[in-house]
Amino acid sequence: MKNKLVVATFFLITGLVAGNNIYNKIDLDILETFKEENNYYLLQEGIYDTKESMQSETRDINPKIYEEKNNKYYVYVGISSNLENAQKIEKIYTDNGIDITVKKIKINDEEFINNITQFDILISNTNNTDEILTIEEVVLSSYSKKILG
Repeated sequence: MKNKLVVATFFLITGLVAGNNIYNKIDLDILETFKEENNYYLLQEGIYDTKESMQSETRDINPKIYEEKNNKYYVYVGISSNLENAQKIEKIYTDNGIDITVKKIKINDEEFINNITQFDILISNTNNTDEILTIEEVVLSSYSKKILG
């Protein structure tokens, strides 16, 4: 019985030492990419083949920004670090007959992350559509300048 206790204690200590050594060798920057706090929700209204069609089809949607990629125009109407806020924004548009796709993206710009965190607090504390859209107008402008360049 005493030998079993000594063997069990030996394996426990060996496991703790080995686990600690492995943990200390992990590149913590790699772990950051898997943290939930780097995830953001981008609300996309649509993708258009031409700038003219994009402008025509989205003329009544405000706020919005667009990004040109691979000769296509991607229109965004909101961004949030909080899924509930993203769903709140999405509902504003879907209630007005506008289909929205919520995409999960990663963002690593610290200044933008700090800004969006503050704006998400404001959105979490209101259900007023005008207030939410005004906040999103600022968020989208910041995203356009800091992330899209």
